[in-house]
Amino acid sequence: MLQAVALNCTLKPSPETSHTQALMDKLAGLMRPLGVNTESVRIADYHVPFGVASDLGGEDQWPTIYARIRAADIVIIGTPIWMGVRSAVAQLVVERLDGSYSHADPDTGQFPLYNKVGGVVVTGNEDGAHAAAGTTLFNLSHFGCTIPPNADCYWVGDAGPGPSYLDAGGERHMYTNKAARFMAHNLVYVADLLKRNPIPTRLADLTEEARAESDDQCPPEMN
Repeated sequence: MLQAVALNCTLKPSPETSHTQALMDKLAGLMRPLGVNTESVRIADYHVPFGVASDLGGEDQWPTIYARIRAADIVIIGTPIWMGVRSAVAQLVVERLDGSYSHADPDTGQFPLYNKVGGVVVTGNEDGAHAAAGTTLFNLSHFGCTIPPNADCYWVGDAGPGPSYLDAGGERHMYTNKAARFMAHNLVYVADLLKRNPIPTRLADLTEEARAESDDQCPPEMN
């Protein structure tokens, strides 16, 4: 069975209702019959300080979350939209994932998120879903995730303040339900493909080739 981790970047800690969680739960339900076990992690329930390292020491609980990410085959970031962009918590998660560069495989140089599949779930009012999904998928790809076709699903309400996903009956919205199904099937197919056929690219060798013909050098964490 494949393992997915769904990182809910709502601003609200449990047990407050999260519309983003509701859409992520729908996605998890669609992936379950396809052979995927999904673990949800609400970031606001943990003490995760700002930073770009995988372990800041002290009471930092990011290492626990990071271990779950490393153990997963599918990584999903769920975010509400605030002021037209992804949440501050989603930005925090991406910044903490920056620390994964320093944990490259000593032989191949591949980053820890290589051979994992990435996807994004977005909820909110007005607009911003495309920007939030596009930026986050771009980030996941740079950390090493493979991004399948149609790797996002979202729901947004009408312009101006108004009801959110659950309040507005978003679970009955045709486009969102279609996108969730496209996303589920593509995530699972590519995750299974990568599990059986890992990406062979040797980043360490390619880095040495690039270094030999370059005047400047990458920062150490990107070597």
